[in-house]
Amino acid sequence: MISAYSENENSVEAIKLFKRMEEEKIELDEVIVTAALSACADLGAVQMGERIYSRSIKRKRRLAMDLTLRNSLLNMYVKSGEIEKARKLFDETMRKDVTTYTCMIFGYALNGEAQESLELFKKMKTIDQSQDTVITPNDVTFIGVLMACSHSGLVEEGKQYFKSMIVDYNLKPREAHFGCMVDLFCRSGHLKDAHEFINQMPIKPNAVIWRTLLGACSLHGNVDLGEEVQKRIFELDRDHVGDYVALSNIYASKGMWDEKWKMRDRVRKRRVPGKSWIELGSIITEFVSGHDDNDEQLMMGEISVVLRCLVSCMTSFDCVLENFNLNY
Repeated sequence: MISAYSENENSVEAIKLFKRMEEEKIELDEVIVTAALSACADLGAVQMGERIYSRSIKRKRRLAMDLTLRNSLLNMYVKSGEIEKARKLFDETMRKDVTTYTCMIFGYALNGEAQESLELFKKMKTIDQSQDTVITPNDVTFIGVLMACSHSGLVEEGKQYFKSMIVDYNLKPREAHFGCMVDLFCRSGHLKDAHEFINQMPIKPNAVIWRTLLGACSLHGNVDLGEEVQKRIFELDRDHVGDYVALSNIYASKGMWDEKWKMRDRVRKRRVPGKSWIELGSIITEFVSGHDDNDEQLMMGEISVVLRCLVSCMTSFDCVLENFNLNY
């Protein structure tokens, strides 16, 4: 049940169920603790994840040596942006496997530290003296490597790694790999290369891949390609409001106001409301954008006072507040 909640984007319920399990004195094992850490990773609840891990290894000392459990803790640090804690845990883990390296490679890539990510990938392929073996990267590892190249604009390096994955490791690229390559071209402004790459893909590109290119067209004001890409997206999904907004922004950047308003008028669905979570001690609170809760409405006055106090304190310490507007 905990895994089911976590995998279906209901990690708050997963944590609640784990706490109930603890209260009922049900014995923990590496599987259940791993599932709980996964939920904490999705929520960015680092303190809670650390407490769960700490309590589990106190109850069962053998769990401290369980590599799967350590990898789950490492994954939580990575997803929460705690890159220093992740590296410390990585270095303290004596016997590493491909998952250990892959998590750390992802961590550096997600935090914009591409060189560290690629250096670790090179180290991974060398002989580990303590294990006397070479750790072979898998297809997930290459997603992290391609992300590192994408986030740093390393186009040629990314193309080489993509080729190496197929030729040197006999790995078949999945949608995620193709998506990383399209993102690599788009972030570097190579829209034509991205378009050609998509058209040459051996599998049918999904809407996400086309949206990556549409976003780049919006950024660079490429009207013709943007219109073509949107047609492809509509063949797959006509209900994503962001697609209409992206094309309307392209029209606006070129002063094509009539086309912009026509596109805006075609938006029929509201955006999916955003969510955020706040961890305070042992409590995780979920906030949903636009949620009209009576208790929250009653507290708006108190919240406003606290915000004004914070702004006053920040200003007194010469903090630069840019584009910060409080609308009451």
